[in-house]
Amino acid sequence: MAEQTQHEQASPAVQKRIQDSFDLQGLMAHLGARLTHIGPGRVHIVLPARPEVTQQHGYVHAGATSAIGDSAGGYAALTLSDEDSEVLTVEYKINLLAPAAGDYLEAIGTVLKSGRTLTVCQLEVYGVQGDGVRKLVANGQQTLIRVDRPAE
Repeated sequence: MAEQTQHEQASPAVQKRIQDSFDLQGLMAHLGARLTHIGPGRVHIVLPARPEVTQQHGYVHAGATSAIGDSAGGYAALTLSDEDSEVLTVEYKINLLAPAAGDYLEAIGTVLKSGRTLTVCQLEVYGVQGDGVRKLVANGQQTLIRVDRPAE
């Protein structure tokens, strides 16, 4: 059952809302990150390892690792919010468990508890090799607040 939930897709309307919002994020575009899965309460973001996102030892920089984790959690929360709402990160804590190495990083944000005002998400970031071998490189938790969408 958990495996089915992990791969369940959000409705087309929710997927479009999430993708449209993601496309407005300058940082994600600058990093070269992309959404690869949008499900109810679960979002995956992939970041290709490129010299532009590494630190001096050749690993993906902790700032890039943290940014994709934060965005994955935020969009996971947004999948469970109504269309008149947005979410903002209130706080997050991330543990860097291993050097962020691999052909790409995959951040997975999963909603642990969705409330009317606050939502708590689990953040996981994996380093993935071309042969599919995955290693957990960062793990964290995030709290988000639901706010009204600004008037356009």
